[in-house]
Amino acid sequence: MGAQKKGGARVSEDPVEQGHQRLQAILLADSFTTKFRPVTLERPKVLLPLVNVPMIDYTLAWLEFAGIEEVFVFCCAHSTQIIDYLDNSEWHSHPNLSVRTIESQKSISAGDALRYIYEQQAETSQIQGDFVLVSGDTVSNMPLADLIQQHRERKKKDEKAIMTMVIKKSKPSPITHQSRLGTDQLFIAVDPKTKQLLHYEEDKIDHARGSVCLDKSLLENNPSVLLYNDMQDCYIDICSPEVLSLFEDNFDYQHLRRHFVKGVLVDDIMGYKIFTHEIHSSYAARMDNFRSYDTVSKDIIQRWTFPYVPDINFSGNRPLKLGRQGIYRASDVIQSRSADVGPSTVIGYGTKIGDGDRILNSVIGNGCSIGSNVVIEGSYIWNNVVIEDGCKIRNAIVCDGVKIRAGAVLQPGVVLSFNVVVGRDFVVPAYSKVSLLQQPTKEDSDEELECVDTSSGAADLLSGLNLEMEPRASELGPDGAGYIWEVCEGAHDEEWKHSVAPIPMDKVAEIVQAMEDDDDREDESFVPTSGELRSDADSINTDMNDPCDDYGYFEKEVEGTFLRAVEEGIVVDLAILEVNSLRLSYNMESADCAGAAFFSMMKLAVDTPHSSADELYKNAVSIIAKWKRLLGFYVKKTDEQIEVIMKFEEMCQETARELGPLFAKILHYMYEIDVLQEDAILRWAEEKAGADEADRVYLQQCEAFIQWLKEASEEEDEDEDEDEVGEEEEVKKP
Repeated sequence: MGAQKKGGARVSEDPVEQGHQRLQAILLADSFTTKFRPVTLERPKVLLPLVNVPMIDYTLAWLEFAGIEEVFVFCCAHSTQIIDYLDNSEWHSHPNLSVRTIESQKSISAGDALRYIYEQQAETSQIQGDFVLVSGDTVSNMPLADLIQQHRERKKKDEKAIMTMVIKKSKPSPITHQSRLGTDQLFIAVDPKTKQLLHYEEDKIDHARGSVCLDKSLLENNPSVLLYNDMQDCYIDICSPEVLSLFEDNFDYQHLRRHFVKGVLVDDIMGYKIFTHEIHSSYAARMDNFRSYDTVSKDIIQRWTFPYVPDINFSGNRPLKLGRQGIYRASDVIQSRSADVGPSTVIGYGTKIGDGDRILNSVIGNGCSIGSNVVIEGSYIWNNVVIEDGCKIRNAIVCDGVKIRAGAVLQPGVVLSFNVVVGRDFVVPAYSKVSLLQQPTKEDSDEELECVDTSSGAADLLSGLNLEMEPRASELGPDGAGYIWEVCEGAHDEEWKHSVAPIPMDKVAEIVQAMEDDDDREDESFVPTSGELRSDADSINTDMNDPCDDYGYFEKEVEGTFLRAVEEGIVVDLAILEVNSLRLSYNMESADCAGAAFFSMMKLAVDTPHSSADELYKNAVSIIAKWKRLLGFYVKKTDEQIEVIMKFEEMCQETARELGPLFAKILHYMYEIDVLQEDAILRWAEEKAGADEADRVYLQQCEAFIQWLKEASEEEDEDEDEDEVGEEEEVKKP
């Protein structure tokens, strides 16, 4: 059963002008990349399980929910597997959504796919008008009705408006310059009034200098341009039929963005235009690599993708029961009483969990058997996997049918493809990709070449790929089976950047050190998150680009970094490194970092749901306790601690009804856990004592606490004086 539709989801057309036009979508069921190898050599990416549901089901369920009536699924690699799956799923006879497949074995890029559809269009006229273009690895809950209507109305006024791209804010990491999905930082320019896309860049940003090059002609016909480097391209497009014909006319268009979008932007002859649509509260993400697979999985578990979550029935999936701490569990799971299943974990149907197991932040598929004393953290165990006693698995992906023998260890970033066997006590090195298929002798030079059809068996592959097993000893121990693929030359950085494992601390330290050692880096070269460039101005104007307000912008960046650390479970040490990189970029002091970090913590406490002052206090205490080391790193000196108190006082003044009454209580708590020392608190009190009465509200609230600190300090001084006198008397004794 599909998710229940909201009223008014369908887009209506003027019946007098053209009658009812079916809402259609083209779904590309092939990513045309190799980023999910070796897994996708045996199964198409869109059929890989995402929190125990095939990726394509999320996309189809969303399209049906959004009012799309007909979807054309384009199949290339593993086309037989995809067609068979759809034919045997509820989509085959869905009452609200017609799903039709288009098959082409020769297409090796998105451009080829759209050209093939255009050729078929000449014979069948399948595409009746505007359509939604998405890939089958997209998860979203955004409404489409209004967006389609806006696109059509714009097209009526301007026949050159052929496409609308969906974008969403996503702050990139200041260290890796990647989004939380593991994609490269995107830089776009749009018209502030019309939202027309004017510039699109994702591979020519000079991160060392914090700059990008813009053509001067950009401002010739645009009096002002809005610049962004904190946007995520959702790869959801509303297209007019002209898009298909443009691919037919330009055979060099292969990639949707790198070739088509950039080609349209620089083509002055045809004059076609692309517009952007920013979403705010809705969710939209595409799984481009293993890191984005990990991120989207966590978002699903944390219910950002509602109603496409594990405890709700959509696309024929079997819903799980949601328990405390975000634990989803199937009704027939057999779990030992001594096993510890921690927060944000999913356990599928027919799975058995043994004695003393510890499973945290992980997804376990259907029909799995897990022995005793097994540790699984931050990992994805697919279906029918056997894990024997004493194994340790951290931040790994384990595909269907894998067997991990007793005592084996999977280090962070490991990917085990289908039916691999890891030998007893064998340690699989970090970031290893393991398969029963031998690694191709020659890697495809073009990233768009993964048109491998293994529908009829793992060995039935394209000619030129030597993937058959050789009769040699297993690389996973004497009782194991599988090959460890070598990392391609020049791709070592891609392994940790695109892995499900957290970014290694040594890599982060290397990047930060390089930033510190870069003598050519200038403070003013930092590219602001967004801003408006006017034709009569020499610089970018932003809400926070005033030199006097650098701290305001810095504070926002620290807040974004902190929230990302909370959402993604980033360790404190990595969060400190990211804040340090921001500190370098903005030339800030430790006190500035302390104030910004504390602001982020208190803002999260206020934003976390609460119904009373006591609950807000518990929120604040919980957050401060968990992130004490982050705050403590920047409050080693008295002045830095005073900055935190002043920031807290400022926040209480702004949210007097909520934080105000808790000032003394939270201040006392931070003293108890040694975040703040008595010297800092007493110095702040002394400075406040001479202020106007209106500015002494929170000092008065702390009067009893301050008095207690003073008395304790005086007693300590007296004890020290007595000790000194005693020492002097001992010296005078004969």
